[in-house]
Amino acid sequence: MSDVPTHSVDTQVEELLAAMTPAEKAGQLTQYFSFGPSVGDGGPQRAGEVEEALGRGGAGSLLFVTDPAETNRLQRLAVEGSRHGLPVLFGFDVIHGLRTVLPVPIALAASWDPETIERGQAVAAREARAVGIHWTFAPMVDIARDPRWGRIVEGAGEDPYLGSVVAAAQVRGLQGGGLGTPERVIAGPKHFAGYGAALGGRDYDEVDLSDAQLWNVYLPPFRAAVEAGAGNVMTAYMPLNGVPATANRWLLSEVLRGHWGFEGFVVSDANAVRNLTTHGFAVDATDAAVRAVEVGLDLEMAITEPAYASLPAAVEAGAVDEAALDACVRRVLTAKLRLGLLDDPYVDEQRAAQVLNDPGHREVARVAAERAAVLLRNEGGLLPLDADRLGSVAVLGPLADSRRDTLGPWVFDFDLDETVTVLDGLRTRLTGVDVRSAPGVRPAQRRFPSVFDMFPGNTPPDPTDFDDEAELQRAVELARDSDLAVLVLGEWQQMIGEAASRSSLELPGRQQELLEAVVATGTPVVLLLLNGRPLDLRWAVEHVPAILDLWYPGTAGGTAAANLLLGDVSPAGRLPFTWPRTVGQVPITYAHTTSHEPQNQGRRYWDEESTPLFPFGFGLSYGRFTYSDLTLDRDVVGVDETLTASVTVANVGEHDADEVVQLYLHQRSGTAARPVRELKGFQRVHVAAGESRTVRFAVGPDERRYWNAAVREHVLDASTFDLWVGGSSTATLGTTFTTTT
Repeated sequence: MSDVPTHSVDTQVEELLAAMTPAEKAGQLTQYFSFGPSVGDGGPQRAGEVEEALGRGGAGSLLFVTDPAETNRLQRLAVEGSRHGLPVLFGFDVIHGLRTVLPVPIALAASWDPETIERGQAVAAREARAVGIHWTFAPMVDIARDPRWGRIVEGAGEDPYLGSVVAAAQVRGLQGGGLGTPERVIAGPKHFAGYGAALGGRDYDEVDLSDAQLWNVYLPPFRAAVEAGAGNVMTAYMPLNGVPATANRWLLSEVLRGHWGFEGFVVSDANAVRNLTTHGFAVDATDAAVRAVEVGLDLEMAITEPAYASLPAAVEAGAVDEAALDACVRRVLTAKLRLGLLDDPYVDEQRAAQVLNDPGHREVARVAAERAAVLLRNEGGLLPLDADRLGSVAVLGPLADSRRDTLGPWVFDFDLDETVTVLDGLRTRLTGVDVRSAPGVRPAQRRFPSVFDMFPGNTPPDPTDFDDEAELQRAVELARDSDLAVLVLGEWQQMIGEAASRSSLELPGRQQELLEAVVATGTPVVLLLLNGRPLDLRWAVEHVPAILDLWYPGTAGGTAAANLLLGDVSPAGRLPFTWPRTVGQVPITYAHTTSHEPQNQGRRYWDEESTPLFPFGFGLSYGRFTYSDLTLDRDVVGVDETLTASVTVANVGEHDADEVVQLYLHQRSGTAARPVRELKGFQRVHVAAGESRTVRFAVGPDERRYWNAAVREHVLDASTFDLWVGGSSTATLGTTFTTTT
């Protein structure tokens, strides 16, 4: 942490506030985009407008600057343009890496490994800080239970317990022990709150959630991020239960600052303050600015003319109390001082290249990709492969050699030259094996373009000289003439993420046709998936012997894929969401309550089983695990007491492997109906072949407490609880205990 005493920071902030005009204060609450000339025409805000604001002390923050020299140039304009020498905060979307790209966040969550997540985000923070970035708009901690929603790829999936553990790990990795930790950045969890529950999975659409859903499902990861020390929170675009989140007094004043004691600063999402008028909430931009400031929205991320530019006039007219303005400025200035920016606002340009090229960072990315992969199917023990028994391998599919798609969405400062695709990884590893490749089908295209198409190379090419039928047949012939076919299919990276919701979960384009044609050759097939959401694999699970979900594995993804396929490491990732059979089941979650005719839960639809294709927490291994000796140190405890559950996990297979040991609870009765089971603990453990481990879990009040709609507060009920431990949410080894008042 910064070695500047808190009282010294507070004193400096108050001195600055006392010397600032309302216009200077409003400037500190304004964040501008600063795209370079490489992005279209420089984006919606021209460089001249941004620099003019810097020259008069009218900007408190900039985003999308990653060149250290440009960072210093703009910072110098800000410092010299401010009467008080105030620097700007540089923010950036460092979602899953900067130059070294980690697996996408949903993949990191699939590792069920907080240490791997923390280590990876520490690398991301180190690279970001080296180029002059002070703050990242991450982690995204929105719970997502509708995979049609494109931003599911940025979060940790459907479960509040897993989501909370992942959120805290990301904050620790990005921010370290607190603001001012060397080589770390401000963590900015988003989007507060409920954004992942958009109607129909349609990005930006309204959200209507009961208080029970908010408190029990959607708010816990935010609270975990705040308790981990996050210095910033970003608001959501949409109205929550009719009230836009960006000016929602209950969310920002009562919950975030009141109940949780958050002391950091709050930023809007892009143009969300002006959009208060779009929602039919505010009369005009001035009204929007006033209402946002009054509820504690500290910093406006502005795409067009900032609404906060109207604040000085609003203060003069008495429309807003200057004390409300001061409260916002105070929090922004405090962050800058705790980062040490008033003393040292510039970045070491020479050191940046050294940090970005650190080979240790690529090793962290490789290990993360290996630990995130989920083995969905492995009939007949096809995997791991024996290289000595392979003479030829066909690596097929339009994503097999796509560097950009290997990285995934939400990266902007990558180096494609060092990105390892699946084809690269297998060719490097399978020396002496004839590795041949063909895309088979052309890249699929979105019906409606992506907002991110303005970034160079973000749209998959659509070649005019691609002979569809000939290329499909070429891939099929390669498969027929090979000992093994490795098919790499999924979604192109700009088909998921922000503004990338979709109405179907089918493989885009003609990929399903390619898959079926290759399987029909009779050659053994391994299907590798590049994805950030569940896809419709009903046909594949009936016909493809081995399916490995790589997600979007990042810079070292191809190396990780080869190591996994050849058994250097056993897959041990586990699903962070329930995988539906078809989009018609959405939303589907394991943590549902018992309703009428529970014996028919799997028959709610007449035409399709209403059960998942793969359950939450599922994942196969090259090891084979058994569970036994589940014991509790007590079977009766007070509601405010803790018991310990122990279980023996044995690897009776032939391969050393990791297992993710998961604990689930069900409260049988009480003052509200509770879900059939809920994740309340997990540990990823390594168990050598032929060995066993004893794993212990503490089960206390925090694991049993929930928000109750009847009494409108958190409660602990006296009840009987079912407890299961196993390798997924369908664990069968169970016992019971009772809590008493």
